[in-house]
Amino acid sequence: MIDSHCHLEQKVYEKDLDDVIGLCKKEGLKALVTVCADPKDFDKSLEIVDVYPDYVFLCASIHPEFIKDITARQVDNYFDRLKESKDKLVAVGECGLDYFWVKEDDWREKQKELFIRHIELSKELNLPLVIHSRDAWEDVLKILEQEDVKKALLHFWGSRELMPRVIENNYSITIGPLIARSKNHKKIVRDTPLENILLETDSPWFGQNGEKGVPTNIKIPCEKISEVKKLNFGEVWNKCGNNTKKFFSLPI
Repeated sequence: MIDSHCHLEQKVYEKDLDDVIGLCKKEGLKALVTVCADPKDFDKSLEIVDVYPDYVFLCASIHPEFIKDITARQVDNYFDRLKESKDKLVAVGECGLDYFWVKEDDWREKQKELFIRHIELSKELNLPLVIHSRDAWEDVLKILEQEDVKKALLHFWGSRELMPRVIENNYSITIGPLIARSKNHKKIVRDTPLENILLETDSPWFGQNGEKGVPTNIKIPCEKISEVKKLNFGEVWNKCGNNTKKFFSLPI
């Protein structure tokens, strides 16, 4: 199994990241994909993948939530750094749209512009996209289709109604610990081929019993998917791990 989406650069891991990585290896996780969603965290993210080569892999971009906080020059500079660091990246993301935190129409339009720039960057670097789409499901799909995106992973996808289009486009979705308490996500899993599903934790969020999330929580969505689809845990564990390896072209 591979955690396809976590945030190891977060400060809550500063003191015990080595212990967390050790636990992941002990529990049978073959790799982790860490997501740098803020330019200020990029140096730390590069440091992490250098410390844990061939185990922690990196995707990076600008989270749409930060649209109001970043200047055009900062975007340009960061994109230059991403191009320079192409060999360190396995994807561009998580980028996209966020209509939960950003309500104003003009800022949503700026999100769309930045999203398209990320798509163009992914094509230039020949890397897949990891997409954030909170409360913006329809617009995200529309842009992906208009821009003829071939390889996209929809992080924490939440629209059951649009799943036929997702599957038709051969996009993948991630399922995380939220499925344990979400009827909607259980229905999404029920209606989605296992070939289109990757597992994630979004750690350090979605922790258990008030604790910080850790990648070993990947077992939670694996268990729930097994229940929903009436499959063996090991089958889901292995298949979703292979899906992740294939999507990111991981050399493991």
